[in-house]
Amino acid sequence: MRVLYFHQHFSTPKGATGTRSYENSRKLLERGHSVTIVCGSYVAGMTGLSGEFRRGARRGEVDGIDVIELRLPYANQQGFLARSMVFMRFAARSIWIALTEKYDVVFATSTPLTAAIPGIVASIFRRKPFVFEVRDLWPELPKAMGVIRNPVLLKLLDWLERAAYRAADSCIGLSPGIVEGIQRKAPAGRRVTLIPNGCDLDFFNATESSAIRFPRATDGQLVAVFTGAHGLANGLAAVLDAAAELLQRERNDIQIFLIGDGQQKEGLVRRAETDKLSNLTFLNSVPKTTLAEMLVDADIGLMILANVPAFYFGTSPNKFFDYIALGLPVVNNYPGWLATMIEDEEIGIAVTPESPSEFADALVYLADNPVIRQRMGERARQFAERQFGREGLSNLVVTEIEGAAGL
Repeated sequence: MRVLYFHQHFSTPKGATGTRSYENSRKLLERGHSVTIVCGSYVAGMTGLSGEFRRGARRGEVDGIDVIELRLPYANQQGFLARSMVFMRFAARSIWIALTEKYDVVFATSTPLTAAIPGIVASIFRRKPFVFEVRDLWPELPKAMGVIRNPVLLKLLDWLERAAYRAADSCIGLSPGIVEGIQRKAPAGRRVTLIPNGCDLDFFNATESSAIRFPRATDGQLVAVFTGAHGLANGLAAVLDAAAELLQRERNDIQIFLIGDGQQKEGLVRRAETDKLSNLTFLNSVPKTTLAEMLVDADIGLMILANVPAFYFGTSPNKFFDYIALGLPVVNNYPGWLATMIEDEEIGIAVTPESPSEFADALVYLADNPVIRQRMGERARQFAERQFGREGLSNLVVTEIEGAAGL
């Protein structure tokens, strides 16, 4: 079976972003199929290609995967209009690939929603089976955040979303809320499967301290880490509020590190400097391989999002699965399915949104109770192994693709 796989933000583990599509592609190869990935040039990613672009594209084999990288630079720091233009250009160029490449089944993964367009084209004009994987619900999430307010644009996105679900032979949702959102708009009887993000159990399996230390952290200090985008959706002002609260309590034994980049980072850095938050440090994005080494020296993973109800059940953040794979207890600041798992499995603490005092209480409690913290971490790793191993979840994705192709 030849799979044409559209993922605008594809990356190998050498990049500083999620590698779900890389792992899925490797599993497809392992099961005897061939894969062609079509992607853009995501600043946080690393496609593995290094040759020159010709006519706006380059192509080559990366770990057995046929990769077509379109020269369409994208970064979270770009404004809404600039990012939207990149999304549309990727979709437009992908249509031609969907019409001309040789393949048996097409697989497209969002975000953005426009990634579904070549899949729709393949389904209608070439009668190819199409599987659509939904990582975030559009336009529901940007509408809830107030990022998109134009009623005409919202109507167009709603039409595109419904068209994608109609054209797809099956859909994959990465969280319970995403699955429910698909089911509300998809035709009756459309197959929709929950396959969340997974834990790279071998990759995040270090047992010794790394050579890469966190700056300003000394022996005996608790290290709490957030990894990922510094965007509007991430609500990282909540971390700065908690840092200020800790300083007021003179809890200088707790150090917080924010690793990543994004549109909001510059403003967050300015505020931290103005408020003299000496217990908080910003670090740039690092490759996933480096991140795995760094997190060995962390004590707590921070799972932070803006207090938007649509996020509660409608996201499946990579960082959460990285944390528990490494055996880090998690402090989570919003309700929903992750908060419920954290509490039910006793692998961290879920705090009330927009409560700096409760956020600080959680960090202080974990700092003052190292035995409890260690047990939470051990349970987190066990939970990761039991429920979210990448191997098993990638197998489920491949099975969905094979099923759509009639295998």
